[in-house]
Amino acid sequence: MSGWSWSGFFGYFASPYLLGGAGLTLALTGATLALGLLLGLVLALFRQSGVRVLAGIAALHIWLFRGTPLLVQLIIIYTGLPQLGLPRLSVWQSALLGLVLNEAAYLAEILRSGILSVPAGQRDAAQALGLRRWQGFVLVVAPQALRVIIPALGNSVNGLLKTTSITSVISMEELLRRGQILMQQRFEVMEVFCCVAVIYLAMTTAWDLVQRRIERRFGRGYGPDPELARDAR
Repeated sequence: MSGWSWSGFFGYFASPYLLGGAGLTLALTGATLALGLLLGLVLALFRQSGVRVLAGIAALHIWLFRGTPLLVQLIIIYTGLPQLGLPRLSVWQSALLGLVLNEAAYLAEILRSGILSVPAGQRDAAQALGLRRWQGFVLVVAPQALRVIIPALGNSVNGLLKTTSITSVISMEELLRRGQILMQQRFEVMEVFCCVAVIYLAMTTAWDLVQRRIERRFGRGYGPDPELARDAR
């Protein structure tokens, strides 16, 4: 390939600067997932609460953040809020806030669908056993809902790993942004971006392996055990 530098391409995989960006990508993904799950659970419970005000707040949040592009949300948070007299957030704070608010809107629907998948009779049985409402949810509903939630949640994590690249538009120095900076310094466009693509692929592949193990772990008791099936053959 004309102009292609194999030494440059392989050299970027050992670049502390680029690998540091990958670390920031993972940190941003983990923080967003943890806070997004917490906020998403609150939104899902609000929608299921039966209280009109709480359900309306949750529905408004989900409608707003699922209906507008994440790119627009990040720009508004980073550059728009200070124009309203609010304190300017740092790049990291703006990126995290935008990702959490956006991801929570999607996670809320995933969590709500998992909760709704549990038959109402399970809740009635929990109450008949003398469990309080929150005890029935934690001990009876949540474990059964996890089986439905985990596959969709795993796909969301995979997408979130790649979605963090959008934060580069507000100068968040995650993997893609650092790749852009290296490209401007060394003018090796294809080498840098191909290296970035391979690193993203490695991270999503690693997560896919983790997700499969988690799904097998929580899927026990709901289907044939692959090991037992293999022994039977």
